[in-house]
Parts: sequence; C-alpha cells; structure tokens
Amino acid sequence: MNARITNLPSDAYYISDFISSAEEDFILNKISTAPITRWTNLSHRRLQTYPSSLAANNTLLAAPLPSWLASPILPRLREGLDAFSGSPHNGPNHVLINEYNPGEGIMPHEDGAAYWPVVATISLGAPIVLEITKKRVEQQEEPRNEGVFGRILLEPRSLLVLTNDMYSNYLHGIAEVSLDGNLGPASISNWALLGSPQSYVSGSYIRRQRTSLTYRDVLNVSKLGNHFKLYNN
Repeated sequence: MNARITNLPSDAYYISDFISSAEEDFILNKISTAPITRWTNLSHRRLQTYPSSLAANNTLLAAPLPSWLASPILPRLREGLDAFSGSPHNGPNHVLINEYNPGEGIMPHEDGAAYWPVVATISLGAPIVLEITKKRVEQQEEPRNEGVFGRILLEPRSLLVLTNDMYSNYLHGIAEVSLDGNLGPASISNWALLGSPQSYVSGSYIRRQRTSLTYRDVLNVSKLGNHFKLYNN
C-alpha cells in the first residue's frame, strides 16, 4: 500500500476512505448520543475519552474499548499499515475524540512520552488542515515550533498515521480559522494521496464541524481495580 506522504519525513502515512460513509455515520451517531457526562469541555473544543482518562501519573486503567471504536477500525489498522506492530499491547488501547467547530483548533503540540510513538487519527464529518511544525527544544523550556513545515489535508473518513521521527521531532496543530485556504498540490503535503482532490480545486474550504478519533497505545496500564481512584473520570 502506497500511503507514505513522500514530501514529509518518512514516518507520515495517509489513507483516504479508510472507513465507509455508513461507518462514519454510525460512529458519529454513537458520539452524539453519548451521555453528556462523557464530554469534557475545553476553551476551544470538547472531547470524549475511552475507555477512561489517564491518571496523573499517565497510567490507564485496563479496560476494553467499546465495540463501536474497536470494529472495524482495529482490524484494519493491523491489516493495512500495521503501524502498531511491536507496541506493548499490540495495538491501540486508548481513543481520544475531539470535536472542532469552525474557528476552533489546537495549538502545535506533541503526543508525548505516555504513549508508544505512534498516533493514528481518523477524521469524521468534514475536512480540515493539520499543520506540521519542527520542534525546537531549548534547555529548561517547553518544546516550541519553528514555523509550518508541512500541511496535511485530512478528508472525512481518512486515516493519518504519524510515527518515529514525525512523532518525536515534530509538532502538529490546527489553526483557529473558519476557512482553510491555499489548498493545492504545491501547499498540501498529501495532495497526491487525496481521495477527492477535485473537491478543493477552488483553493479554499469553509469549515464545518469536524470530529477526530485519535488512537494510541498507552504504555503504563494498571490491571488493579483498587487503582481506579487514580483516574479522572
């Protein structure tokens, strides 16, 4: 499968139409009908976490993912890129669901040392541009970015996998804008891999609500029930 984004460092992969429209609708319905207590409201977006949030020491309480997040996605991750091969738990054990409305985004960030160095993101509902920046680490300072290095257009139902160098040495973020512009083969790193590039030939896209599923393997997992009190649920 030729999924590598060739004009980025070698550890970025993109697959359009990773799930079907019917599967997308089913997952979105599950998300929208979840109890209100499942949502955590942040200043620029809201999110759900499965099977639970991490404790302060970055430990996850061992529990299975709900079936609607496990199938058919986990088998396809194994059959396709097999990105989680060699991870401690042989696949993702944690899913973060982020909901972005037009004008909302997230600052350039890294996923961090709590996870195996692979992040798999499935986009639902609408496209959005993910910006990649080179991380600059200075002594006794938080990682900072050195400007946009690449731009990845995430189509609905697509899969993006970042690992190794792209996971450890680059940041990724979403600008807080209502329109993604400058769309084209010269400015979008994965243009050659898009499923519907003709949808963006105008060079811009007015954002609609977009939801992401972020699959990761948490390194530290507790199987002891009496540790449940450590978790922020």
